[in-house]
Amino acid sequence: MFFKEYDNKLKLVVNEMQGVMSVSVGIVVGAGSVLETETNNGISHFIEHMTFKGTPNLTAFQVSEAFDEIGSQVNAFTSKEMTCYYAKSTNLALERSFEILSDMFLNSLYASEEIEKEKGVVVEEINMYADTPEEVCLDALSSAFFGNVGLGRTVLGPATNIKAFDKSYIDEYRRDYYNADNIVICFAGNVDGKTAEKLVDKYFAPFVAGNKSKPYYRTEKTNLGKKIKINKDIEQNHLALAFDGIKYNGDYFDEMSLLNTVLGAGMSSRLFQKVREEMGLCYTIYSYPSGYRDVGSLAVYAGLNPDQTKQAFDAIFSVLNDLKKGGITQKEFEKGKAQVLSSFAFGQESTASQMMLYGKYLLFEGKNFDGEEKIRYIENISKKKVDELVESLDFDKFSLSLVGKNAEKIEF
Repeated sequence: MFFKEYDNKLKLVVNEMQGVMSVSVGIVVGAGSVLETETNNGISHFIEHMTFKGTPNLTAFQVSEAFDEIGSQVNAFTSKEMTCYYAKSTNLALERSFEILSDMFLNSLYASEEIEKEKGVVVEEINMYADTPEEVCLDALSSAFFGNVGLGRTVLGPATNIKAFDKSYIDEYRRDYYNADNIVICFAGNVDGKTAEKLVDKYFAPFVAGNKSKPYYRTEKTNLGKKIKINKDIEQNHLALAFDGIKYNGDYFDEMSLLNTVLGAGMSSRLFQKVREEMGLCYTIYSYPSGYRDVGSLAVYAGLNPDQTKQAFDAIFSVLNDLKKGGITQKEFEKGKAQVLSSFAFGQESTASQMMLYGKYLLFEGKNFDGEEKIRYIENISKKKVDELVESLDFDKFSLSLVGKNAEKIEF
Protein backbone atom coordinates (compact mmCIF):
# COMPACT_ATOMS: atom_id res chain seq x y z
CA MET A 1 0.00 0.00 0.00
CA PHE A 2 1.29 3.44 -0.98
CA PHE A 3 0.16 6.76 0.52
CA LYS A 4 1.07 10.37 -0.11
CA GLU A 5 -0.33 13.67 1.09
CA TYR A 6 0.59 16.65 -1.06
CA ASP A 7 1.37 20.15 0.22
CA ASN A 8 -2.09 21.28 -0.92
CA LYS A 9 -3.66 18.49 1.22
CA LEU A 10 -4.60 16.30 -1.77
CA LYS A 11 -4.34 12.65 -0.74
CA LEU A 12 -3.25 9.68 -2.85
CA VAL A 13 -3.61 6.03 -1.84
CA VAL A 14 -2.62 2.99 -3.90
CA ASN A 15 -3.58 -0.63 -3.21
CA GLU A 16 -1.37 -2.82 -5.39
CA MET A 17 -3.21 -6.10 -6.00
CA GLN A 18 -1.20 -9.12 -7.11
CA GLY A 19 -2.53 -11.39 -9.84
CA VAL A 20 -5.02 -9.01 -11.50
CA MET A 21 -4.78 -7.45 -14.95
CA SER A 22 -6.96 -4.37 -14.46
CA VAL A 23 -6.62 -1.09 -12.57
CA SER A 24 -9.41 1.02 -11.12
CA VAL A 25 -8.77 4.65 -10.31
CA GLY A 26 -11.17 6.98 -8.58
CA ILE A 27 -11.31 10.68 -7.75
CA VAL A 28 -13.33 10.79 -4.53
CA VAL A 29 -14.75 14.11 -3.35
CA GLY A 30 -16.31 14.80 0.04
CA ALA A 31 -19.38 16.38 -1.57
CA GLY A 32 -22.90 14.98 -1.45
CA SER A 33 -26.47 15.87 -0.62
CA VAL A 34 -25.63 16.19 3.10
CA LEU A 35 -23.94 19.52 2.26
CA GLU A 36 -26.77 20.95 0.21
CA THR A 37 -29.38 23.56 1.06
CA GLU A 38 -33.06 23.72 0.27
CA THR A 39 -32.38 25.74 -2.88
CA ASN A 40 -29.41 23.78 -4.25
CA ASN A 41 -30.43 20.25 -3.21
CA GLY A 42 -29.45 18.04 -6.15
CA ILE A 43 -26.40 20.07 -7.19
CA SER A 44 -23.84 17.39 -6.23
CA HIS A 45 -25.51 14.87 -8.50
CA PHE A 46 -26.08 17.44 -11.27
CA ILE A 47 -22.39 18.34 -11.27
CA GLU A 48 -21.56 14.65 -11.57
CA HIS A 49 -23.66 14.48 -14.74
CA MET A 50 -22.25 17.71 -16.16
CA THR A 51 -18.62 16.69 -15.62
CA PHE A 52 -18.96 14.30 -18.58
CA LYS A 53 -20.17 17.02 -20.96
CA GLY A 54 -16.94 18.24 -22.48
CA THR A 55 -13.68 20.09 -21.80
CA PRO A 56 -11.57 22.51 -23.90
CA ASN A 57 -9.75 19.42 -25.16
CA LEU A 58 -12.63 16.99 -25.79
CA THR A 59 -16.33 17.27 -26.62
CA ALA A 60 -18.83 15.17 -24.66
CA PHE A 61 -18.81 12.56 -27.45
CA GLN A 62 -15.02 12.59 -27.66
CA VAL A 63 -14.78 11.92 -23.90
CA SER A 64 -16.85 8.74 -24.32
CA GLU A 65 -15.06 7.80 -27.53
CA ALA A 66 -11.62 8.30 -25.98
CA PHE A 67 -12.37 5.78 -23.21
CA ASP A 68 -13.88 3.32 -25.69
CA GLU A 69 -10.86 3.56 -27.99
CA ILE A 70 -8.58 2.20 -25.26
CA GLY A 71 -11.09 -0.33 -23.93
CA SER A 72 -11.59 1.47 -20.61
CA GLN A 73 -14.79 1.90 -18.61
CA VAL A 74 -15.74 5.20 -17.00
CA ASN A 75 -18.55 6.09 -14.61
CA ALA A 76 -19.45 8.12 -11.54
CA PHE A 77 -21.88 8.11 -8.63
CA THR A 78 -23.13 10.53 -6.02
CA SER A 79 -24.19 9.57 -2.50
CA LYS A 80 -25.24 11.55 0.54
CA GLU A 81 -21.64 12.15 1.63
CA MET A 82 -19.40 11.77 -1.40
CA THR A 83 -19.09 11.87 -5.19
CA CYS A 84 -16.77 9.48 -7.03
CA TYR A 85 -15.54 9.69 -10.63
CA TYR A 86 -13.78 6.51 -11.68
CA ALA A 87 -12.32 4.54 -14.56
CA LYS A 88 -11.31 0.92 -14.98
CA SER A 89 -8.66 -0.03 -17.52
CA THR A 90 -5.82 -2.37 -18.34
CA ASN A 91 -2.41 -1.46 -16.99
CA LEU A 92 -1.32 -0.44 -20.50
CA ALA A 93 -4.23 1.99 -20.89
CA LEU A 94 -3.96 3.43 -17.37
CA GLU A 95 -2.10 6.63 -18.22
CA ARG A 96 -4.51 7.64 -20.98
CA SER A 97 -7.50 6.73 -18.78
CA PHE A 98 -6.25 8.88 -15.92
CA GLU A 99 -5.38 11.72 -18.28
CA ILE A 100 -8.96 11.83 -19.63
CA LEU A 101 -10.50 11.37 -16.15
CA SER A 102 -8.38 14.24 -14.78
CA ASP A 103 -9.23 16.47 -17.74
CA MET A 104 -12.95 15.86 -17.14
CA PHE A 105 -12.70 16.55 -13.44
CA LEU A 106 -10.48 19.63 -13.64
CA ASN A 107 -11.50 21.29 -16.90
CA SER A 108 -15.15 20.58 -17.66
CA LEU A 109 -16.71 23.57 -19.38
CA TYR A 110 -20.22 23.36 -17.93
CA ALA A 111 -21.49 25.10 -21.05
CA SER A 112 -24.94 26.68 -20.80
CA GLU A 113 -26.39 24.70 -23.71
CA GLU A 114 -25.20 21.43 -22.17
CA ILE A 115 -26.63 22.44 -18.78
CA GLU A 116 -30.04 23.04 -20.35
CA LYS A 117 -29.99 19.66 -22.12
CA GLU A 118 -28.86 17.78 -19.04
CA LYS A 119 -31.63 19.29 -16.93
CA GLY A 120 -34.07 17.24 -18.99
CA VAL A 121 -32.03 14.07 -18.45
CA VAL A 122 -31.88 14.51 -14.67
CA VAL A 123 -35.58 15.45 -14.40
CA GLU A 124 -36.40 12.19 -16.20
CA GLU A 125 -34.16 10.34 -13.74
CA ILE A 126 -36.17 11.95 -10.92
CA ASN A 127 -39.40 10.87 -12.65
CA MET A 128 -38.08 7.32 -12.96
CA TYR A 129 -37.42 7.16 -9.24
CA ALA A 130 -40.85 8.68 -8.54
CA ASP A 131 -42.32 5.73 -10.47
CA THR A 132 -40.40 3.29 -8.25
CA PRO A 133 -42.34 3.02 -4.96
CA GLU A 134 -39.50 1.32 -3.09
CA GLU A 135 -37.23 4.31 -3.80
CA VAL A 136 -39.97 6.77 -2.82
CA CYS A 137 -40.48 4.86 0.42
CA LEU A 138 -36.77 4.79 1.35
CA ASP A 139 -36.28 8.47 0.50
CA ALA A 140 -39.26 9.29 2.71
CA LEU A 141 -37.73 7.17 5.45
CA SER A 142 -34.55 9.26 5.35
CA SER A 143 -36.64 12.41 5.67
CA ALA A 144 -38.57 10.93 8.59
CA PHE A 145 -35.36 9.84 10.32
CA PHE A 146 -33.14 12.89 9.69
CA GLY A 147 -35.60 15.64 8.80
CA ASN A 148 -35.47 17.74 5.64
CA VAL A 149 -31.84 18.74 6.20
CA GLY A 150 -28.44 17.12 5.72
CA LEU A 151 -28.73 13.35 5.41
CA GLY A 152 -32.49 13.69 5.07
CA ARG A 153 -32.18 15.35 1.67
CA THR A 154 -32.44 13.21 -1.46
CA VAL A 155 -29.40 12.83 -3.72
CA LEU A 156 -31.38 13.73 -6.86
CA GLY A 157 -33.09 16.76 -5.37
CA PRO A 158 -36.47 18.14 -6.53
CA ALA A 159 -37.13 18.87 -10.20
CA THR A 160 -37.85 22.52 -9.40
CA ASN A 161 -34.26 22.93 -8.20
CA ILE A 162 -32.79 21.21 -11.24
CA LYS A 163 -34.72 23.48 -13.61
CA ALA A 164 -33.30 26.55 -11.83
CA PHE A 165 -29.63 25.52 -11.94
CA ASP A 166 -27.16 27.47 -14.06
CA LYS A 167 -23.37 27.65 -14.21
CA SER A 168 -23.23 29.95 -11.18
CA TYR A 169 -24.62 27.16 -8.97
CA ILE A 170 -21.96 24.78 -10.25
CA ASP A 171 -19.10 27.25 -9.90
CA GLU A 172 -20.07 28.18 -6.34
CA TYR A 173 -20.42 24.58 -5.20
CA ARG A 174 -17.16 23.50 -6.78
CA ARG A 175 -15.41 26.49 -5.21
CA ASP A 176 -16.76 25.42 -1.81
CA TYR A 177 -15.98 21.69 -1.95
CA TYR A 178 -14.04 20.60 -5.07
CA ASN A 179 -10.67 21.46 -3.56
CA ALA A 180 -7.48 19.48 -2.90
CA ASP A 181 -8.15 19.25 0.85
CA ASN A 182 -11.45 17.48 0.18
CA ILE A 183 -10.26 15.01 -2.50
CA VAL A 184 -8.73 11.53 -2.38
CA ILE A 185 -7.32 9.82 -5.46
CA CYS A 186 -7.27 6.05 -5.13
CA PHE A 187 -5.73 3.42 -7.41
CA ALA A 188 -6.35 -0.31 -6.94
CA GLY A 189 -5.14 -3.20 -9.05
CA ASN A 190 -2.18 -3.83 -11.34
CA VAL A 191 -0.27 -0.64 -10.51
CA ASP A 192 2.53 0.35 -8.14
CA GLY A 193 2.79 3.44 -5.98
CA LYS A 194 5.54 5.15 -7.97
CA THR A 195 3.61 4.84 -11.23
CA ALA A 196 0.43 6.20 -9.66
CA GLU A 197 2.35 9.08 -8.06
CA LYS A 198 3.89 10.06 -11.41
CA LEU A 199 0.46 10.15 -13.03
CA VAL A 200 -1.02 12.30 -10.27
CA ASP A 201 2.02 14.61 -10.36
CA LYS A 202 1.67 14.98 -14.13
CA TYR A 203 -2.08 15.27 -14.66
CA PHE A 204 -3.76 16.31 -11.43
CA ALA A 205 -1.90 17.65 -8.38
CA PRO A 206 -0.54 20.89 -9.92
CA PHE A 207 -3.93 21.85 -11.39
CA VAL A 208 -6.49 21.10 -8.66
CA ALA A 209 -8.00 24.06 -6.80
CA GLY A 210 -6.21 24.93 -3.56
CA ASN A 211 -9.06 26.75 -1.81
CA LYS A 212 -9.89 25.75 1.74
CA SER A 213 -13.12 23.76 1.56
CA LYS A 214 -16.10 24.63 3.70
CA PRO A 215 -16.54 22.46 6.80
CA TYR A 216 -18.52 19.24 6.63
CA TYR A 217 -22.15 19.38 7.82
CA ARG A 218 -22.31 17.59 11.17
CA THR A 219 -25.43 15.50 11.76
CA GLU A 220 -26.71 15.54 15.32
CA LYS A 221 -30.47 15.00 15.34
CA THR A 222 -31.62 11.56 14.18
CA ASN A 223 -34.55 9.20 14.61
CA LEU A 224 -37.08 11.99 14.86
CA GLY A 225 -39.87 9.45 15.28
CA LYS A 226 -41.79 10.84 12.32
CA LYS A 227 -44.27 8.81 10.29
CA ILE A 228 -44.49 9.85 6.63
CA LYS A 229 -47.36 8.35 4.65
CA ILE A 230 -47.68 8.90 0.89
CA ASN A 231 -50.80 7.94 -1.02
CA LYS A 232 -49.97 6.29 -4.35
CA ASP A 233 -52.28 4.29 -6.63
CA ILE A 234 -50.25 1.07 -6.77
CA GLU A 235 -50.88 -2.59 -6.03
CA GLN A 236 -48.54 -3.01 -3.06
CA ASN A 237 -47.90 -1.07 0.10
CA HIS A 238 -44.27 -0.25 0.78
CA LEU A 239 -43.31 -0.02 4.45
CA ALA A 240 -39.96 1.01 5.92
CA LEU A 241 -38.75 1.49 9.49
CA ALA A 242 -35.54 3.08 10.78
CA PHE A 243 -33.83 2.74 14.15
CA ASP A 244 -30.66 4.23 15.59
CA GLY A 245 -27.57 2.38 14.36
CA ILE A 246 -23.78 2.66 14.24
CA LYS A 247 -21.79 5.37 12.47
CA TYR A 248 -19.22 4.53 9.79
CA ASN A 249 -16.29 2.66 11.35
CA GLY A 250 -17.63 3.36 14.85
CA ASP A 251 -17.68 0.97 17.79
CA TYR A 252 -19.74 -2.13 16.90
CA PHE A 253 -19.70 -1.22 13.17
CA ASP A 254 -18.65 -4.72 12.09
CA GLU A 255 -20.81 -6.32 14.77
CA MET A 256 -23.77 -4.50 13.19
CA SER A 257 -22.94 -6.04 9.81
CA LEU A 258 -22.89 -9.47 11.42
CA LEU A 259 -26.16 -8.84 13.27
CA ASN A 260 -27.82 -7.67 10.07
CA THR A 261 -27.08 -10.98 8.33
CA VAL A 262 -29.05 -12.66 11.10
CA LEU A 263 -31.89 -10.14 11.08
CA GLY A 264 -32.65 -9.51 7.43
CA ALA A 265 -29.84 -9.95 4.89
CA GLY A 266 -30.74 -13.17 3.15
CA MET A 267 -33.22 -15.99 2.73
CA SER A 268 -32.25 -17.64 6.01
CA SER A 269 -32.59 -14.41 8.00
CA ARG A 270 -35.20 -14.07 10.71
CA LEU A 271 -37.31 -11.46 8.93
CA PHE A 272 -37.39 -13.40 5.67
CA GLN A 273 -38.24 -16.68 7.38
CA LYS A 274 -40.92 -15.23 9.66
CA VAL A 275 -42.69 -12.60 7.57
CA ARG A 276 -42.39 -14.17 4.13
CA GLU A 277 -41.88 -17.92 4.51
CA GLU A 278 -43.93 -18.63 7.64
CA MET A 279 -46.66 -16.00 7.35
CA GLY A 280 -46.68 -15.32 3.60
CA LEU A 281 -47.20 -11.59 4.06
CA CYS A 282 -44.75 -10.26 1.47
CA TYR A 283 -42.51 -11.04 -1.46
CA THR A 284 -39.64 -8.70 -0.55
CA ILE A 285 -38.35 -8.01 2.93
CA TYR A 286 -34.87 -7.09 4.10
CA SER A 287 -32.92 -5.02 6.58
CA TYR A 288 -29.75 -2.99 6.10
CA PRO A 289 -27.45 -0.83 8.22
CA SER A 290 -26.24 2.57 7.01
CA GLY A 291 -23.09 4.08 8.51
CA TYR A 292 -22.42 7.78 7.95
CA ARG A 293 -19.59 9.95 9.29
CA ASP A 294 -21.43 11.00 12.45
CA VAL A 295 -24.39 8.67 12.84
CA GLY A 296 -25.88 5.39 11.69
CA SER A 297 -29.23 3.73 11.17
CA LEU A 298 -30.73 0.27 10.89
CA ALA A 299 -33.62 0.02 8.42
CA VAL A 300 -36.23 -2.62 7.60
CA TYR A 301 -38.16 -2.58 4.31
CA ALA A 302 -41.07 -4.72 3.08
CA GLY A 303 -43.36 -4.72 0.01
CA LEU A 304 -46.78 -5.84 1.21
CA ASN A 305 -50.37 -6.69 0.36
CA PRO A 306 -52.32 -3.55 1.39
CA ASP A 307 -54.76 -5.63 3.44
CA GLN A 308 -51.92 -7.17 5.44
CA THR A 309 -49.84 -4.07 6.17
CA LYS A 310 -50.68 -3.83 9.86
CA GLN A 311 -50.23 -7.59 10.30
CA ALA A 312 -46.80 -7.41 8.67
CA PHE A 313 -45.87 -4.40 10.82
CA ASP A 314 -46.71 -6.42 13.93
CA ALA A 315 -44.80 -9.45 12.60
CA ILE A 316 -41.68 -7.35 11.99
CA PHE A 317 -41.79 -6.08 15.55
CA SER A 318 -42.31 -9.58 16.90
CA VAL A 319 -39.02 -10.53 15.22
CA LEU A 320 -37.28 -7.45 16.60
CA ASN A 321 -38.63 -8.03 20.10
CA ASP A 322 -37.57 -11.69 20.04
CA LEU A 323 -34.10 -10.56 18.99
CA LYS A 324 -33.99 -8.01 21.78
CA LYS A 325 -35.20 -10.52 24.36
CA GLY A 326 -33.02 -13.51 23.48
CA GLY A 327 -30.14 -12.20 21.36
CA ILE A 328 -28.78 -14.43 18.61
CA THR A 329 -27.93 -18.11 18.80
CA GLN A 330 -24.44 -19.54 18.56
CA LYS A 331 -25.31 -21.03 15.18
CA GLU A 332 -26.56 -17.67 13.89
CA PHE A 333 -23.42 -16.01 15.20
CA GLU A 334 -21.11 -18.42 13.39
CA LYS A 335 -23.14 -18.19 10.18
CA GLY A 336 -23.15 -14.39 10.37
CA LYS A 337 -19.42 -14.19 10.89
CA ALA A 338 -18.83 -16.50 7.92
CA GLN A 339 -21.00 -14.27 5.73
CA VAL A 340 -19.24 -11.05 6.78
CA LEU A 341 -15.82 -12.60 6.17
CA SER A 342 -16.80 -13.99 2.76
CA SER A 343 -18.33 -10.67 1.71
CA PHE A 344 -15.10 -8.91 2.60
CA ALA A 345 -13.06 -11.55 0.76
CA PHE A 346 -15.18 -11.24 -2.38
CA GLY A 347 -14.63 -7.47 -2.33
CA GLN A 348 -10.88 -7.96 -2.17
CA GLU A 349 -10.96 -9.59 -5.60
CA SER A 350 -12.55 -6.53 -7.27
CA THR A 351 -10.33 -3.58 -8.18
CA ALA A 352 -13.36 -1.27 -8.25
CA SER A 353 -14.51 -2.37 -4.79
CA GLN A 354 -11.02 -1.93 -3.36
CA MET A 355 -10.66 1.50 -4.95
CA MET A 356 -13.90 2.68 -3.37
CA LEU A 357 -13.12 1.07 0.00
CA TYR A 358 -9.67 2.63 0.36
CA GLY A 359 -10.77 5.98 -1.06
CA LYS A 360 -13.85 6.35 1.15
CA TYR A 361 -12.02 5.23 4.28
CA LEU A 362 -9.22 7.76 3.77
CA LEU A 363 -11.69 10.54 2.97
CA PHE A 364 -13.90 9.85 6.01
CA GLU A 365 -11.35 8.68 8.58
CA GLY A 366 -8.25 10.63 7.52
CA LYS A 367 -6.13 7.47 7.71
CA ASN A 368 -5.32 4.45 5.59
CA PHE A 369 -7.41 1.32 5.52
CA ASP A 370 -5.68 -1.87 6.70
CA GLY A 371 -7.29 -4.94 5.12
CA GLU A 372 -5.36 -7.46 7.20
CA GLU A 373 -6.30 -5.67 10.40
CA LYS A 374 -9.96 -5.69 9.33
CA ILE A 375 -9.90 -9.44 8.71
CA ARG A 376 -8.30 -10.06 12.11
CA TYR A 377 -10.94 -7.92 13.78
CA ILE A 378 -13.84 -9.74 12.11
CA GLU A 379 -12.30 -13.13 12.91
CA ASN A 380 -12.07 -12.13 16.57
CA ILE A 381 -15.59 -10.72 16.95
CA SER A 382 -17.18 -12.45 19.93
CA LYS A 383 -20.80 -13.38 20.41
CA LYS A 384 -20.66 -11.33 23.61
CA LYS A 385 -19.95 -8.18 21.59
CA VAL A 386 -22.89 -8.86 19.28
CA ASP A 387 -25.14 -9.46 22.29
CA GLU A 388 -23.95 -6.13 23.74
CA LEU A 389 -24.95 -4.45 20.50
CA VAL A 390 -28.40 -6.07 20.60
CA GLU A 391 -28.87 -4.85 24.18
CA SER A 392 -28.00 -1.29 23.14
CA LEU A 393 -30.56 -1.13 20.32
CA ASP A 394 -33.85 0.62 21.04
CA PHE A 395 -36.67 -0.75 18.92
CA ASP A 396 -39.30 1.27 20.78
CA LYS A 397 -38.17 4.47 19.05
CA PHE A 398 -38.40 4.45 15.28
CA SER A 399 -39.17 6.50 12.21
CA LEU A 400 -41.53 5.14 9.56
CA SER A 401 -42.54 5.63 5.95
CA LEU A 402 -45.43 4.06 4.06
CA VAL A 403 -46.29 4.36 0.36
CA GLY A 404 -49.45 2.92 -1.17
CA LYS A 405 -53.20 3.19 -1.68
CA ASN A 406 -54.87 5.06 1.16
CA ALA A 407 -51.60 4.99 3.10
CA GLU A 408 -52.69 7.90 5.27
CA LYS A 409 -55.64 5.90 6.61
CA ILE A 410 -53.48 3.06 7.98
CA GLU A 411 -52.69 3.42 11.68
CA PHE A 412 -49.80 1.75 13.50
